[in-house]
Amino acid sequence: MTNTIECIEKADVILITGSNTTENHPVLSSFVKRAVTQKGAKLIVVDPRRINITRFAAKWLRQNLGTDVAWINGLMHVIIKENLHAEAYIESRTEGFEEVQKMVEKFAPDYVEQITGIPAQDIIDAARLYAGAERGSILYCMGITQHTTGTDNVKSLANLAMLCGNLGIEGGGVNPLRGQNNVQGACDMGGLPDVYSGYQKVIDPAANQKMSEAWGVDDLPDQPGMKITQMIPAAHDGKLKALYVIGENPLVSDPDLNHCEKSLKNLDLLVVQDIFLTETAQLADVVLPSSCFAEKDGTFSNTDRRVHLVRKAVDPPGQAWDDWKITSEIATRMGYEMKYENARQIMEEISKVTPSYGGITYDRIAYEGIHWPAPTAEHPGTPILHREQFTKGKGTFHAIDYIPPAESADADYPMHLTTGRLLYQYHTGTMTMKSDGLNEIAPECFVEISPQDARQYEVADGDVVEIASRRGSIRAVIKVSKMAVSGTVFIPFHYAAAAANRLTNAALEPSSGIPE
Repeated sequence: MTNTIECIEKADVILITGSNTTENHPVLSSFVKRAVTQKGAKLIVVDPRRINITRFAAKWLRQNLGTDVAWINGLMHVIIKENLHAEAYIESRTEGFEEVQKMVEKFAPDYVEQITGIPAQDIIDAARLYAGAERGSILYCMGITQHTTGTDNVKSLANLAMLCGNLGIEGGGVNPLRGQNNVQGACDMGGLPDVYSGYQKVIDPAANQKMSEAWGVDDLPDQPGMKITQMIPAAHDGKLKALYVIGENPLVSDPDLNHCEKSLKNLDLLVVQDIFLTETAQLADVVLPSSCFAEKDGTFSNTDRRVHLVRKAVDPPGQAWDDWKITSEIATRMGYEMKYENARQIMEEISKVTPSYGGITYDRIAYEGIHWPAPTAEHPGTPILHREQFTKGKGTFHAIDYIPPAESADADYPMHLTTGRLLYQYHTGTMTMKSDGLNEIAPECFVEISPQDARQYEVADGDVVEIASRRGSIRAVIKVSKMAVSGTVFIPFHYAAAAANRLTNAALEPSSGIPE
């Protein structure tokens, strides 16, 4: 997030898209609801379902799936045409505006309606509402990123925020809501194939040299490794022989699960490190039991870049170890002596080699977290990014055209599918499905369908049906719901017994590699 969670309550207008906020981020959603109900903020929600947060919205725009670039360009078309954009901000803080101005000329409201299904007047009203705010905050999640145009979607939202001068101010920002706890921290620490900690590129000779000296090794790789969406096909083709999975359950969470299962079975060695015996762990050659968050010391980095200290509350069961200890011991047995006394010592190394974490220590965050970047011990942290200027100087507008999704509805498969999460289950259910209470509330997979579509397909609430795509089929219970909109069904992806990802498309976004 460019801004803090607390900043949400200081916004005059909040735009939420690609996020079922009340179910995926229930604590954060309370900030949105307070902003609307107690502080007079106006809420715009863009989502293909009538999700609960729409009850608080001044405007709900229901777009056709995969048409986000079109409606965002449509908002910008109206804002520019009606001279509602922040001209002084654009002139002093940004570059590339003219190209975007030319691109969005064709995205008139009537044209956007043809692509997105959003009525032209709603595009106009939402554009005026967002541009008319002194402080506008954009919140988004994986409904924006998990498309073959995911990067385009994110850049388009950044275009919209810069157009109205909403970056670098309190109550503004472009704020991605992370999909899991400490995803931000994992990325910060180099849990990506092309960077060291703090997003230092492995192709940068200076960063490579610095890490080589810190670790006392030569010849660190100077080219990016594989993304997960490249690893699975490589395993299928026999090019990848071994896979070490830590805290992930791809046999439920990955797209096109039939292909994923075949790929994992083709490995010579599968190692899984987790706190429970997940579906993926059941397939593994070696399972390494690790301790959970309450059984170890360390840090979490929150969705708004705040680094928190986590303290051990209880001892781990059986032979479970801290994740860092398992990794260190494997490295040592493979010939590199990776010795740490404790998690504090690891944090001290992180501060030395990671500029954005340079001033973050256990002692400084003992009672209150600090937002990175905090490069020195005296630096107070950075709750709001880009206050004076962008990291590269001027912010760059990107002229982006609309590209349709990789797969569209047709005569053979006439309905659209969107997947997501429920309030009462979490991700692949590794932890939540151990709770009897949660399983009583949300016990099984379902297909959410509108009353109109239920009548058309002659199905009733509680019926068990088969639902199929070009990649596979599952059986699940029908749930007739007013949250659903005609032509689109929703399936939660938590349930291994009827995994929605057996149906989803493995088509990839070209730059990030995220599946649609």
